Amino acid sequence: MPITGDAKLLANQPFYLTTPIYYVNSVPHLGTAYTTVAADALARYRRFTGYDVKFLTGLDEHGQKVAQAAADAGVTPQEWVDAIAPKFQETWKLLSISNDDFIRTSEERHKRGVQAFWQKLYDEGWLYQGHYEGWYCVPCETFYTEDQLMDKECPNCGRNVEFIREDNWFFKLAEFQQKLLDFYAEQPDFIQPETRRNEVVSFVQGGLKDLSISRTTFQWGVPLPFAPGHVTYVWIDALLNYITAIGYGVDDAKFERYWPAEYHFVGKDIIRFHCVIWPAMLMAAGLPLPKHVFAHGFLLTKGEKMSKSKGNAQAPADLAARFSVDGYRYYFLRDVQFGHDGSISMEAMVQRYNGDLANDWGNLVSRLFNMTEKYVDGVVPVPPTEVLAEDGPIREAAAVLPARYEGAMSQLDYVGALEATWDLIKAANHYIENAAPWNLAKSEDTRARLGDVLYNALEAVRISALFTAPVMPTTSAEVWRRLGLGDINATTDLIAEAAWGRLPAGARVTKGEALFPRILEEA
Repeated sequence: MPITGDAKLLANQPFYLTTPIYYVNSVPHLGTAYTTVAADALARYRRFTGYDVKFLTGLDEHGQKVAQAAADAGVTPQEWVDAIAPKFQETWKLLSISNDDFIRTSEERHKRGVQAFWQKLYDEGWLYQGHYEGWYCVPCETFYTEDQLMDKECPNCGRNVEFIREDNWFFKLAEFQQKLLDFYAEQPDFIQPETRRNEVVSFVQGGLKDLSISRTTFQWGVPLPFAPGHVTYVWIDALLNYITAIGYGVDDAKFERYWPAEYHFVGKDIIRFHCVIWPAMLMAAGLPLPKHVFAHGFLLTKGEKMSKSKGNAQAPADLAARFSVDGYRYYFLRDVQFGHDGSISMEAMVQRYNGDLANDWGNLVSRLFNMTEKYVDGVVPVPPTEVLAEDGPIREAAAVLPARYEGAMSQLDYVGALEATWDLIKAANHYIENAAPWNLAKSEDTRARLGDVLYNALEAVRISALFTAPVMPTTSAEVWRRLGLGDINATTDLIAEAAWGRLPAGARVTKGEALFPRILEEA
């Protein structure tokens, strides 16, 4: 993405970003929250740089598994999903997720769009009726061939699979094999990271088979408009949320505004659905393809993937209660390289919290604001008229931060973006140690220099708060407020706002409580 000091240049540029829609078989866990927090940080950053962001998440509510779970509970499928949906919405609110929309596949707007899509493909000859016999994993809602199974068990979740026979409708997926390979060659950054791209290309080169897109053994799904008794296969139903949420088949102007998506964020286990089936469907419909699909890795605890089926999934609310919401968000984007598997542990989370947040950032704000209150009555001094050699490192760290941050975020390198921000935070801490405001305050001869030092350090904090805001929105807003600067979220031209010297003299600084109280126990 381009960097500019004029947000007006970007104000009319849409930026559509999606997470997968999550299946309603349980409450959110750390894995689903990881994807959503990562997407939220990108969405917030792009809003700060002037884009018209549309950030979508939601729920996949159809399928055989939901129908069975509802029957076991003695309720209708709609009642079942209606009871679970608020748990996701509450979790995203807790984690400060700033999604613009929340799509549920049981909504009428989604059903209308799905039916319009399949009617178009039916009319244009991309569908045919046939007979399916094969293996199906109900928990994963996935078809498997004999050679994909592992001792008659699902290769993904390890559960038993069922052999099913149905008369279904099929999509002519096989006809898109070469078209997909050509597209991957023409758009090498469509699939990210590159390791995932290589995996997909190899899979498609191995040959594609036509895809069953309907089920007939249950009715909890979107009916095919041309085939009574057939409902849309749940995975195909789910993929279409990306266009139904922005008006496909209902609101043409909105759809044309935001499609194609800039990014689909997905886990690496569902990349074939998003990078093979989904683009082939769009090609058949004559629609543009999304610009990028980014498949991140798994969160690992003791070497195992975190999942509900393994029983090692944790609730985000539990960790957020201990480490704060912003501490939670920071850890997962700072300690896990997006795109790779990442090992997580409580010990590492405590160390990261105490080291980066309590010591570096929280202590910087606390002691600087206390000194401002003590030495200059809490009023921001006038900006320095002279720049001394010892002022150079802190100003240089601030000057290079916007470009470094943009460079990292354009590659979805959250670790790199946060490292660039922390270089300024650490520079500010070193600056205070070297300048020693407590000594400058002892003599009238050094009072002018005291004001210059405090201004420089406060300005570094202001700029740091801007660049921590996408990841730690609540804390950054609080720092901004304590600097007397109002609402940080009103910022839509981050580059201009990050220019040195924009902290107004005379602003009232408020001390406040510790941003990140140190956690004493290490386990």
